[in-house]
Amino acid sequence: MGRIFEKRKYKMFARFARMSKAFNRIGREIEIAVKSGGPDKTINPRLRLAIQNAKSVNMPKDRVDAAIKRAVSKDTAGYQEITYEGYGPHGVAILVECATDNPTRTVANIRHAFTRYGGSLGTTGSIGFMFERKGVFKISAAGIANTDELELELIDAGLEEFSIQDQEIFIYTSFQDFGAMQKALEGKGIEVVNSELQFIPTIAKEVTEAEAQEIQILIDKMEEDDDVLSVYHTMQ
Repeated sequence: MGRIFEKRKYKMFARFARMSKAFNRIGREIEIAVKSGGPDKTINPRLRLAIQNAKSVNMPKDRVDAAIKRAVSKDTAGYQEITYEGYGPHGVAILVECATDNPTRTVANIRHAFTRYGGSLGTTGSIGFMFERKGVFKISAAGIANTDELELELIDAGLEEFSIQDQEIFIYTSFQDFGAMQKALEGKGIEVVNSELQFIPTIAKEVTEAEAQEIQILIDKMEEDDDVLSVYHTMQ
């Protein structure tokens, strides 16, 4: 019984950790959105997206409201969005997207993680060319009567790729067409489950299972950092 309890407890705490990380990340997205476009979601599309993402992970409304209040407070310095580039073990390129109120602290933590787990922090542009900035929207396929028709209709809004996986539709656009796609989906009354800008790798590096485990340790450690929003890599 004790071993089973410990296993359940581990899974429970792991789930709570993931939720806490998601809440912190989206809280910062909300603050950045408010700082850049104001606290009124009706005229701030970036804030609308952040709030939609908060709903997708069941983030409590009071935490959403608190993030908005922090962003409009004069006592809040606000966050900077910074991207760090480097190489992990076995030559895999890694791009780390952060939001921080203390860049000195953040770069020190990122550099330490790279060094501690067999990688190295690079300079801006050193590996960025291996990724493309894409807009990714996730919607439910359940409410779509004709997915083929929807795919055709979204081409004018900048649709680049349309895929269906397990009753979920993933829509990909270029960075420049992200806003146009958001407006198109809103105009059609389609509720977006989640949307974000991602760095999609244009190349992939093959690694062995053992090498992949080493690389994943570095990625996991980086994702534990509160300043880190997302970690992208070229590992296949």
